[in-house]
Amino acid sequence: MYRLDSSVGYNFSKHFGADLGLPIYFVYASSTTGSVSNNGIGNPYLDLRLKFNNPAVNYGSVLTGFVPAADSKRGMSTGRGTFDWTNHFDRSFSRLTPFLEAGIANTIADSQVFIRPYTTLGFNSHFQGGATFDLWKFVSVGASAYDILPLADGIQQSLGEVREHQQFLPPQTTGSADIAKDNGYSAWIGANPNHYMDLQLGYTRSVH
Repeated sequence: MYRLDSSVGYNFSKHFGADLGLPIYFVYASSTTGSVSNNGIGNPYLDLRLKFNNPAVNYGSVLTGFVPAADSKRGMSTGRGTFDWTNHFDRSFSRLTPFLEAGIANTIADSQVFIRPYTTLGFNSHFQGGATFDLWKFVSVGASAYDILPLADGIQQSLGEVREHQQFLPPQTTGSADIAKDNGYSAWIGANPNHYMDLQLGYTRSVH
C-alpha cells in the first residue's frame, strides 16, 4: 500500500496553525487473498495546531477531523466522520529529547513511521513515549513505545481492497474493542539536510 498525501497549511501566529489535506491511496493486493487492487482518495482532513515552547517543557496539541468523503464501498473509509486529538510534551537535555504523547480518538490514526493498511471506527485512548537523539549536525535517531486502548466496540476495515467475486464489498470486521487493541515499538533515523527536505527511515513492530 502506498499513500500520496498532499496538504497546505497556514500559521496564524507562533502558537496557532491549521492544515488541510487529502490522501490518495494505491493498494495492490496479493493474488492469493482473493482480493483485487484498488486506488482512490481517502478522507480529506483538517487539523488545528497549538504550540507553546517553555524552558521547563514544550507542549503541542493537534486536533484532526476527517470528513467521510471517500468511497466506503471501495474500502477507503468507514463511512463515518472521525477525529483524533493528540497532546505532545517534550524537553531537551543537550542532544537528547524525551517526549510523551497522549490522546483520544474514534479512529486509529497513522503513526509517524507506520501507514496502517486498515481504518477503524471506535473510541480509543492512545499513548506513546520515547526519545530522539541528535547524532551529528542534521542527522538524528529515535525510538518509542506505543499503546492503543480501545474504549468501545468498533469496526476495522481493510483499506482499498474489495472481494473479487463480491464487488464493492470491503473486508470489514465488527466486534468487541479488542479488534483495535494494539501495542508495540518503533525506531527511526532522520535527516534534515535543508529547510525544504525531511528524510526518515523507520521500523514499527506490533507486539499485540
